[in-house]
Amino acid sequence: MRDPAKFLSDEYAQLVAAQADWKLHVLAGPSQPWCTVDGRKVLMFCSNNYLGLSNHPKLKAAAESAVRTHGVGSGSVRSIAGTMDLHLELERRLAAFKQAEASLVYQSGFATNAGLIPQLVGDGDLVVSDELNHGSIIDGVRLSRAERAVYKHADVADLARVLETAEGHAPAYRRILVITDGVFSMDGDVAPLDRIAEVAHRHGAMVYVDDAHGEGVLGPGGRGIVAHFGLGRDRVHVEMGTFSKAFGVVGGHISGSRALVDFAFNKSRTWLLSGSHPPPVAAACLAAVDVLEGEPEHVERLWTLTRRFKKEMGALGFDLGVSTTPITPVMVGENARARRLSDRLLELGVFALPIVYPMVAPGKARIRTIMNAALTDDDVGFAIDAFAKAGRELGLV
Repeated sequence: MRDPAKFLSDEYAQLVAAQADWKLHVLAGPSQPWCTVDGRKVLMFCSNNYLGLSNHPKLKAAAESAVRTHGVGSGSVRSIAGTMDLHLELERRLAAFKQAEASLVYQSGFATNAGLIPQLVGDGDLVVSDELNHGSIIDGVRLSRAERAVYKHADVADLARVLETAEGHAPAYRRILVITDGVFSMDGDVAPLDRIAEVAHRHGAMVYVDDAHGEGVLGPGGRGIVAHFGLGRDRVHVEMGTFSKAFGVVGGHISGSRALVDFAFNKSRTWLLSGSHPPPVAAACLAAVDVLEGEPEHVERLWTLTRRFKKEMGALGFDLGVSTTPITPVMVGENARARRLSDRLLELGVFALPIVYPMVAPGKARIRTIMNAALTDDDVGFAIDAFAKAGRELGLV
């Protein structure tokens, strides 16, 4: 009898043959500049822990205190018995930090996009999406029953073309939603959100920005891309983010109008039907907001190190793509070559993983580095020296 599940091993074998499979590395201990990975001490150079907060003493103390006062779990989904005072305080503080009327915390960034987008649009609507948007946006759009259009990456003129075409659609669309990443996670470039918002406003479209990689990085005090461009909530209607990157913990969230939040928690099934954050997680997220508000030096340090790394790597002759943020891709080309560079860097003591097809287009494989404010000047110099040595050996520079 034919094995109906044979495709599982067959397709995995194809990934291995194409060197497009993921090989998991094990981190023993906290995510910090020098980590133990697969039993070796190496310099962490690819985590999303931009500000080094995942091991910050204030966050750890807050988590420990919450275990003593609130236990280790909430016991329910938030819509029934799982909303704790910690959750409400986190949303209040986050809204104040984001300078928004209200915020809502989801279980993860992926759950935010997958749960909210299908409720914002449906039959008779149109979603207009940047061609390089994150997979969680793509899946959220697919879950909706809305029609879809894609505009060229960060190309506001092409967005305008799509929206002008949409105006002639018969019957008229009920609503139009423009969605973009804030910082694009593979290339490190920033969406021209000010111009996107202006074009969308002219055509009566809502704007949704996924700012997962902009929080703690862009804007005054790391408040994100909406603050970076000084935009009002009448132009950017949904600002989505995550606690798993610069905030150093885990979870997704949205900020915007009170009406948005009331709508979202009544309609998003990922929010309604998933257990709420354990108390120590919510408390650590709260402490992260405290640190961002009270210790601006972390954001400043992040940018100081970023500028140095880009300057010195560029001077060596590496192709750093179009990045303007602490995400700095070192462009390599083919999957196998990117893997060889990553393996050699690991031998030299730097942990930086390859990003290969299908995560990026064929021929666009790269080592994606992400700067961390907790690194020392010597750490950054160590990484640059390792890249220089490995790059020369592989003929990249």
